[in-house]
Amino acid sequence: PEEFVYGEEDFVLHVAGWGDPDSAPSRFDRVLLAGWSDRMERGLFRYRLGPLPTRVLPGPVRIVVQLNEQRSAERRPPQPVRSLRDPFDPGAFNFTRLRPAELLFRLRRTGGPGPPPDPLLVAINASPLERGHVLLLPEPARRLPQVLTAPALRGALEAALLSAHPGFRVGFNGLGGGASVNHLHFHGLYLGSPLPLEEAPAEPLGPCLGLLRAGPAPAFLFFAPGPAALEPVSRAVCRAAEHLVGAGLAYNVLATRGDPPAGPGAGGGRGLRVLLWARRPLFGPKAGEPFAVALCELAGLLPLPAEPLYRDITELQALSAIRQHLLPEPELLHLGGELARLLEN
Repeated sequence: PEEFVYGEEDFVLHVAGWGDPDSAPSRFDRVLLAGWSDRMERGLFRYRLGPLPTRVLPGPVRIVVQLNEQRSAERRPPQPVRSLRDPFDPGAFNFTRLRPAELLFRLRRTGGPGPPPDPLLVAINASPLERGHVLLLPEPARRLPQVLTAPALRGALEAALLSAHPGFRVGFNGLGGGASVNHLHFHGLYLGSPLPLEEAPAEPLGPCLGLLRAGPAPAFLFFAPGPAALEPVSRAVCRAAEHLVGAGLAYNVLATRGDPPAGPGAGGGRGLRVLLWARRPLFGPKAGEPFAVALCELAGLLPLPAEPLYRDITELQALSAIRQHLLPEPELLHLGGELARLLEN
């Protein structure tokens, strides 16, 4: 694939607000969306994605639900995962098997602060959640399992800063946390709705860690006010994620544009919020679940597989399905204390 070479001058530090008529796509957005639309026209996806029915569930959490029946029916079955430390399996589906036409471009940074992050291949997600849904792949030939590394996460966070769209978000599903392929990858998503976790204040746990209770699931919050903070934030998130795995817990990560941890009225400009969810691991489908729970669901966006469920689900039902995967409050707070001490040392 062609290279998309970027430097610090390509980071979009101030994105337009939701629905701002003056917002313009960045160079990254234009190249990504043009390539994505071209592959859709060429029939490289498992289904043709049109506008998705979307509504906000009545209630204080304001969960966004979408009907995406084709993804449920047409996507590749998730890979079986047996443990939090499953090795890469060359016999299972992995991203070395992508067709060349599924690759859009390779992201590579020149210059800028610190050592460059891992280059990332940007490929279509053949079973998309939204227009522009892509995979961000640290060199697939290295055959790394689905475990966060700081250089790869930093590259993904830099990709988030290349977009001028307020809803471009980057996410990661860990093993036992909804990952469907055990080969290191991130998701890049253009989501069409603001979410409460962008601006809600967090409870401070330490100098660089907060607890964010907005949305359906509490998350540990890290914040990067600008590009120079991406490297220390990437290292901190990976240290915390490794601690979770050592404690027998799965995790999910989401990076989104947002306010400083103290909230929008506390001074300081918007930057990148990085959320880390700790959860009980799940290996294989769980009978009777209305939907699988991965990073989108934890963030408050529910892609639903059937029209009756989309029509009838209540906030209470959605929260019940999500929260059965979470830790009890005392366990969560104890874990937060452990992470704060870990990151201070």
